[in-house]
Amino acid sequence: MNNKKTYSDAFDELQSIVSEIESGDIAVDELTQRIARASELLQVCKTKLSASEEEVEKLLARLDQDNEQEAEG
Repeated sequence: MNNKKTYSDAFDELQSIVSEIESGDIAVDELTQRIARASELLQVCKTKLSASEEEVEKLLARLDQDNEQEAEG
C-alpha cells in the first residue's frame, strides 16, 4: 500500500472500485482482489481523517489558549 497516497486519491480509487462492483462487470476472481484493495484504501482514508482531526483539535486548543491569554492580559 502506498502511504504517500492522498485522501482524495484513495477516496477516488475507492469510489471506482465500488462502481465496478456495483456494475457487476467484475470477475469473481478479481472481486476478492478489489475488496482487499478497498479495505486498504479505507484504512488510508481513516488514518488521514484521524490525523486531520487531531490537527484541528490541536489548533482549536491553541486558539482557545491564545484567546484566554488575551482576555487576561
